Amino acid sequence: METRNHIPFIASHPGGLLKDELEARKINQKDFAVEIGMQKTMLNEIIKEKRPVTAETALLLEKTLGISAEYWMRFQSQYELDSARIKQKNIQKIINIDIWKIIKEYVPVNYFRKLSYLVDELTTDIAKIKEMYNINNVDDLVGLSAKQKFSLFRKSDKLKISEKNVLAWNVVAKYEANKQEVNSFNPEKLPDLVQELQTVFFQNKEAVNQVKNKLNQYGIKFILVPKLEQTPIDGYTFWSGDNPAIALTLRHNRIDNFAFTIMHEIGHIDLHLKTDKEQQFFDLTTKSSHLEYIEKEADEFAKESLIPQAIWSKINDPFDFSDSMILKFSTKNKINPAIILGRINHENKQYAISTSIDKKLY
Repeated sequence: METRNHIPFIASHPGGLLKDELEARKINQKDFAVEIGMQKTMLNEIIKEKRPVTAETALLLEKTLGISAEYWMRFQSQYELDSARIKQKNIQKIINIDIWKIIKEYVPVNYFRKLSYLVDELTTDIAKIKEMYNINNVDDLVGLSAKQKFSLFRKSDKLKISEKNVLAWNVVAKYEANKQEVNSFNPEKLPDLVQELQTVFFQNKEAVNQVKNKLNQYGIKFILVPKLEQTPIDGYTFWSGDNPAIALTLRHNRIDNFAFTIMHEIGHIDLHLKTDKEQQFFDLTTKSSHLEYIEKEADEFAKESLIPQAIWSKINDPFDFSDSMILKFSTKNKINPAIILGRINHENKQYAISTSIDKKLY
């Protein structure tokens, strides 16, 4: 069995016990020094904890005070061990402070503290960061920050993006995904999943939990990662263990945005990820894209999944875009009206249309 040594705040020297014994017995230090044949200055140094109790001194104390020499030697030995441990602990504390300074350069520690990953104890917090970032030392962290490149991601030049924060968001997504256990994944069942999600979006009742349950049922992990400043993330699709995973930040509390992002990420799984587990798809915005054709494929998958072309083609120029007609079209086709409105706005590049249709995510 492993034993863990308790490290005291201070080490107790046997000189303190000797002082207490002499005071309790009302023995003058000068007289006691004469009695045991020791120089007064030497005795005083022991009492002031500046000199150790040697084996010879321990025998003298045994004779005069009746406290065994073995006890004095054990006391002295424990003092030396405690002193060494305290010194070692203080050295490690200094090392940890230096390590933490480096960590703060590459990790948004306040974000991790807010998510309760950190407990404000350096040794524990350093170990947690190493665990989450899957590194052995801070040199690995520096290297990871330098090398970390996302396979595919959308990025807008108009937005200020923190690479440190983006990496942290990525780390949290993967860390939480690794903790999840879901059903086995069968890519052939993705069409069934898409159909069931349509119903969830149409009803829009506890949609986030409903989507999570559906994804887990079909073997896809689902993680909501809290917002992080300068990290305008829509979605992230990657492989976690034996399952694909989707991580989202709900930056917009809208059913149409949520539904499109989910379907976009499922598109990545169906079209790209299921045949290449090394890829990862990281969407920072929805305006411009890196490797644009891949993103367009996922966009088209999402559009077709939410409103099939056979249904969308019925909405043409003569179509009445009033709320009443959208609601009627929604009821007939069992498609959430906010998703229809969002598609109309996108197709016509009109985003400021006055409407009473509720877009809120419930």
